[in-house]
Amino acid sequence: MGVSGQSSFELGGARRRIPRYPVAIPVDVTVLRSGLPNSIPGRSLDIGEGGVAAVLAAELQTGEWVAVQFHLPNAGQALQTKAVVRHYNQLRCGFEFLGLSRDQRYMIRHWAGTSQAEQSPLEGSLMTSPSAKLPALATGRMTAVQSSRRKAPNLPLRRLLWTTLAMLLVIAGMAAWQWHRGWRELEARTARNDVHARTPSAKVPPEVMEKMLIRKVEPAYPEAARRANLQGTVVLDAIVAADGTVVNLHPISGDESLTSAAMDAARWWRFRPYRVQGEPAAVETSLTVEFHP
Repeated sequence: MGVSGQSSFELGGARRRIPRYPVAIPVDVTVLRSGLPNSIPGRSLDIGEGGVAAVLAAELQTGEWVAVQFHLPNAGQALQTKAVVRHYNQLRCGFEFLGLSRDQRYMIRHWAGTSQAEQSPLEGSLMTSPSAKLPALATGRMTAVQSSRRKAPNLPLRRLLWTTLAMLLVIAGMAAWQWHRGWRELEARTARNDVHARTPSAKVPPEVMEKMLIRKVEPAYPEAARRANLQGTVVLDAIVAADGTVVNLHPISGDESLTSAAMDAARWWRFRPYRVQGEPAAVETSLTVEFHP
């Protein structure tokens, strides 16, 4: 990992310098957006007991509270904690850990000490080994660096692709669930309307239903009929549901060019519920729609 860097955090109003150790590992950041958890994948730049710097695949705001999860190399388990965004610039974020436990701090210190100890023998051997061995060691080190450079981009790219695919599957699942819920609600409303539009209990004279009319929509005069100076009356056979809505219409008489406009208007008529033995009931009647130029 190399020599540790230094980073400063404002903790309790005082600035503390806390060691930071460069490392590139996957980091998962979860932030609440509109009451729903939003997972953002990223890649760490350096980590210390005070926080982590990372490059993320989405934008955050300074001061935003998040949950951070990452798995240190050679550590037994993933580390998860709360954090706050201290700075943000072009997808680069600096997070300050909040409430890091003693075991989590020990995990970071142990990992940092192990990573530095693993590098010390190599550096010492380069300094004390005979000059004849330097070319071989340098060649081996260059080969390892080149190999890691070839392999390193593949791992984060695969992780990012899998994370993106998982997020798309979650979004698709939520959309499908909402669609099915909306469809069930639509079917429920249709079923309720079917109950209201069941076989009429009585046939009521049009003059009786006219007295119960509480909303009447005038028809839109068809332009072709207006140019032809057509006028007259269209009579419709109608079923009025128990809630007073017009649910079924059939033309009885009238000019065919006026029938469609008459039915479009009559569908919006509203009546007081007709009662049979004190209970609202669906009834059959006839409606008259007049057209005058």
